[in-house]
Amino acid sequence: MVTILLILALLVLGIWWGNNSIVTEEYAFASEGLPATFNGFRIVQLSDLHGKQFGEGNADLIAAVEKARPDLIAITGDLVDASCTVNDVVPLIRGLTALAPVYYVTGNHEWGSGQAQETVRTLRSLGVTCLENQFVPVERDGKHILLAGIHDPNGYADQKKPAELTAEVYASEPNPFWLLLAHRNNAFNGAYCRLGANLTLCGHAHGGIVRLPFTDGLVDTMMTPFPSFTSGFYQCTDGGHERAWVFVSRGLGNSPHWTFRLFNRPQVAVITLTCK
Repeated sequence: MVTILLILALLVLGIWWGNNSIVTEEYAFASEGLPATFNGFRIVQLSDLHGKQFGEGNADLIAAVEKARPDLIAITGDLVDASCTVNDVVPLIRGLTALAPVYYVTGNHEWGSGQAQETVRTLRSLGVTCLENQFVPVERDGKHILLAGIHDPNGYADQKKPAELTAEVYASEPNPFWLLLAHRNNAFNGAYCRLGANLTLCGHAHGGIVRLPFTDGLVDTMMTPFPSFTSGFYQCTDGGHERAWVFVSRGLGNSPHWTFRLFNRPQVAVITLTCK
């Protein structure tokens, strides 16, 4: 009996640790089109927080991002959901904007909980650039790249389509290096990969929730068994668009909140751009 209780206690402790301890993971993305001044540019991607707190006021998460030395912070949706409000993450956003420019796109849960517009208003008041089907230049040492972001498909029925945004990007300059922030990983292959971005950053899959050996996750947030495109870099498999790349964050929180991660710790992803 004592042995069984000890095993159960260790299991509970392991699950708690695996859901509340942040792991920072470094990646590199090399591209021929990247301006030389952006060589070594560091992007910290945060996704799918779902209002989770890592320490009081998310102090542990802020500290992890600070240690990663970001040049830019990208939040790819599901910052909040029906269990919380944007006010719960205000201390986090204040901490992040003190470290680097912060850019944000909505996820399905901001829209599903009816908080998308309030979230955007609040984040903007705190200095965050909210990309609502639009793009902006990001400058460094006299050169620039473009950063675009699209609302989640849960948004307005008459919202600008991704292809329309892409047309605006290429109308601004014929051969840009540009990044796309878009929440849904499962919309990349066959859809977002056709837009032409050098790299797309997504979340949504929560890393497959349970990451077993030789799998890309056991089940995604859509309850798809053995999903793909859940963690790290992938190339499009849609015919004719194989050169398109996506990076998928495993995210930070859980939704619904009774679920838990297994072998899938909350992730701060650091993507360093390099000249190929």
